[in-house]
Amino acid sequence: MLSQLNNLCTETDGRYATDAELQFLHRYLQTVPLRLSAYQCIQSHEAQIIQQVQARLEAIAPNLLQQGQTDLTAKWKQDTIRSLRYAALALLIDDPETLRENMLLWFQSIIRAFGAEQSCNLTYTLMQDVVTQYLSPAEAELFCPILELTRSLLGES
Repeated sequence: MLSQLNNLCTETDGRYATDAELQFLHRYLQTVPLRLSAYQCIQSHEAQIIQQVQARLEAIAPNLLQQGQTDLTAKWKQDTIRSLRYAALALLIDDPETLRENMLLWFQSIIRAFGAEQSCNLTYTLMQDVVTQYLSPAEAELFCPILELTRSLLGES
């Protein structure tokens, strides 16, 4: 939304926007109640979502969050919570592009530097499945593409 509004301001400098240029606003306004309910659901179930993703991750790949003798679970949890919150905000304001530009591309370089692509790939694949337990199908339809964007940028290519 913010990216689209910024583009609208740039493209319509000195003139009124056309109906076609305003269409994204109409679509957004129609989905605001759904976005808000999904955002609040994610917010209230954050701990359960993270716990379930972690449990599934450990069941599938028990040593994935181990680096030698170092347990990376706490760091994984902190990063995953942060990413979930940014993704939920992108859902609320309908702006995955800002998420991509302002957070994911930066975080991608860190993930690659530490070789954590495999854990990210699995984390955000599992998270897409877990959130469908909490969100309605319509809410999940709006949110899962944002999690897939996160997975595709942070996970293995």
